[in-house]
Amino acid sequence: MPDLRPRPLPEVTILGHPAGQPVAARLPELDHLAYGGDYSPEQWPDEIWDRDYEAFDAARITTVTVGVFTWALTQPDEDVLDFSMLDKIVQRAADEGRSICLGTGTGALPPWMARKYPDITRVDFEGRRHRYGQRHNACWSSPDYRRLAAQIALRLAERYGSHPAVVAWHVGNEYGGRCYCELCAAEFRRWLKARYETLDELNEAWNTVFWSHRFTDWDEIEPPSALTEHWGGPGKTAFQGITLDFHRFSTDNALRQFRDEKGAIREHSELPVTTNFMGFFQPLDYHRWSADLDFASWDNYPRRYDEPWATALAHDLMRGLKDGAPFWLMEQTPSVTASRDVNPVRRPGIVRLWSWQAVAHGADSVLYFQMRASRGACEMTHGAVLDHSGRLDTRTFREVAGLGKEVETVGGILLGARTPTRCALVVDWDSWWAVEMADGPNRHLRYLSTITDWARPFWEAGAQLDVVPVTADLSAYDVVAAPLLHLVKGDTAARLRTVAERGGTVITGCLSGRADEDDRRFLADAPGPLAGLAGVRVAETDAAEPGVMNPVVFDGEGGASPAAGEMVFEVLVPDGAEVLARYGADFYAGEPAITRRAVAVDGGREGHVWYVGTQLDATGLSRIVTDALERHDLVGPYADVPGLEFATRIAASGQTVDFLLHHGPRDATIRLHASGTDLLTGRDLSAGDVIVLHPADVIVLRRTRPAPR
Repeated sequence: MPDLRPRPLPEVTILGHPAGQPVAARLPELDHLAYGGDYSPEQWPDEIWDRDYEAFDAARITTVTVGVFTWALTQPDEDVLDFSMLDKIVQRAADEGRSICLGTGTGALPPWMARKYPDITRVDFEGRRHRYGQRHNACWSSPDYRRLAAQIALRLAERYGSHPAVVAWHVGNEYGGRCYCELCAAEFRRWLKARYETLDELNEAWNTVFWSHRFTDWDEIEPPSALTEHWGGPGKTAFQGITLDFHRFSTDNALRQFRDEKGAIREHSELPVTTNFMGFFQPLDYHRWSADLDFASWDNYPRRYDEPWATALAHDLMRGLKDGAPFWLMEQTPSVTASRDVNPVRRPGIVRLWSWQAVAHGADSVLYFQMRASRGACEMTHGAVLDHSGRLDTRTFREVAGLGKEVETVGGILLGARTPTRCALVVDWDSWWAVEMADGPNRHLRYLSTITDWARPFWEAGAQLDVVPVTADLSAYDVVAAPLLHLVKGDTAARLRTVAERGGTVITGCLSGRADEDDRRFLADAPGPLAGLAGVRVAETDAAEPGVMNPVVFDGEGGASPAAGEMVFEVLVPDGAEVLARYGADFYAGEPAITRRAVAVDGGREGHVWYVGTQLDATGLSRIVTDALERHDLVGPYADVPGLEFATRIAASGQTVDFLLHHGPRDATIRLHASGTDLLTGRDLSAGDVIVLHPADVIVLRRTRPAPR
C-alpha cells in the first residue's frame, strides 16, 4: 500500500513570531455592522472632503478604509517619511466619528523603489523582467522589498497603532501574481530542501526517472515556466510534481511577506490584521493563510446575476477560513465595475440584495469600493458611492443611503452571529491545481465550476454549507460533499469514512482518489483510497467535448432520463455499492454511472456513500443532494420557491435571525415559516402569514423564540 502520510509543507518565518501557529478569529471591536468602504481623499482638495463627509452622514457611513495606496506619499524616498497627508486623512475621519481600517499601502510600490532596487520588479512566466508599472508588481522574494514593506508597516503601526479611531489593519491589497526571477528560483530551492530534505526524496516524489529528469544538485532545479516545463502554456506542464510544488511555494512566499508586515505591526499594535481576498482565487491557497489572519475579508464582484449560489459559496469559503467566525465584506461595487470588456450597471435593488446576502452568510461589514470615483487612471469609470460630480440624487447614492439606514437599524444584533451548519463542501487547492494541469482525461474540466455546480442544490434546498479544507474536522457534519478530490492526502479517506460510519452521508465522484499529495498515481484501482469507502472501482474513463451529453438514467425511471453527464464518463464496477443510475448511450450504455454504498451503523440509521461517475447536470445533482438532505431533515422551508434564498445566523444572545432573499425574476408568494420581527421594517410577522416577495426583496426575521444554546 502507498504511504499516505502527509509530508509537511515548509513553514515560513515571521519576524520573531512562531511560524504556523493558528490565530483565533478576532474581529474589530465595534458595536455595529461596519458600513462604508475604500476612501482615497488624497486624490482631492479639502473642499471635496467637506462635501464627502456631509454625504457620508446622509448615507450612515460608519467605517472608511484608508491608506491602501499611499506608499508613494508616505515614503517619497527611502530616507524620507512624510505622514502629513495620512495624518490629515486619519484625523479628519476620526473627527467625523468614523472608524478606520488602515492600510499599510504596500499593495503598490512607489516608482523610486523599482528604480533604486531593480530586483524588486517581477520576472513573468515567459522570462521577461518587468519595468515599473501597474500594481501587484513586486517580487516577494526580494530582500529589498520585504525589508522596505516591513519598515513602512512598522512606522505606520508606531504612529497610528494607538489611535482611537483605528480599529483594524489592512495589509497589502488583493495579493496575486507569481514571479520567476533568480531570487524566486533560489527561494524555491530552499523551500524544496525544507520539504524533501534530500534529492532522493524529491526525485521520488516528482517521478524524475521520466524523461531523464533526475536531479543531482539542488541548483539544477528551475521554476516551472514557459522556458522550462510549460511549453504549452501555464496550464500544461511536463512534470505535475514540480508545478504543484511551485504553486505551493508561491502561496507560502506571498504569505511570508504578509507575515513580515503583520509581525512589524505587532511591534506597536495589537489591533486585528487582515488582507482582502478574492473569493475562489486559483493562484493562492487561501487555506494556507487562515491561521495567520485575525479575521478573513474579501472583495465581492459577481460576474453574473443569475448564479446567486456561486456568490453564496464564496461567502461560505471566507467564513470557513476562520472556523465559522464572521468575516468582513471588504469591497463591492455600488454600481459598476471597471475591469471587464462590458461592465453593466447593477440593477435596482441588487446592491441591497447582495449586501444582505453577504451578511446572511456571515459578514459583519458591508463595504464598498469606492466611496468617491477616481478622477483619472484605469478605475475612473469604476462605480462609487459618490460619482465625479458628488451628487446625492443619483439612484446609486439613494440606494446606498437607504441600505445604510437599514444597517443602522439592525445595529449590533447580528454582530458576531454564527452560522449553524450540518453540511460541508470539501475544497482542496492542491486538487484544483492538479486536476486542471493533468493531460487527461479532459482538459476542459474546471474545478471551480464543478464545486459551484455541486453547491447549487444545497443552496436551492436552503441547506447552509460550510466550505472546509481537506484537513477539517468533519465530526459536526451530517452531509459531506467532496467533488473532484483528485489528490487524497493524509487521513482524508479515514475521516470521510467516519462520517458514514456514524450515519452521515458522503458524496464524491469522478476523478477523485486518483493521486497522492505529490500527484503520483496510486498503484491501485481508482478511486484509490476512496474505493473501499465508496464500494466501487473505475474500470474505464471516457471523455468528450463540452456539450456532448450522455443520458444518466436513474433506476425506476425506465426510458429517457432528464439527467445527463458530460466531459468525463467513468464506467463503474460495484464492489459493495448499489447501482442507482446507468449510462444511456455509447458502448457503455447500461453500465453503472452512479452508485451508493450503505454503511451499517450500530443502533442507528445506516450511513450512505454516493459515487458520481460523471460531470452530472443540475437535475441529477439535485436529485442526489436532495435525497441526502431529506435523510437528515436538512431541507429548508422554501426549497420549492425558485430563486428564494434562506439562511440563518444565531447571535451570541441565542437569538435566531433568518434571512429570506429573493433572487428570482418574478414575484413569489410564500407562507412564512416562523414568527418574528422583520428587522428592516419593524413589522411583526406570524408563522403561516402569506407574503408576496418581489424580485430583490429581503426579509431579516428575528424569530420570536431564541434558538436553544
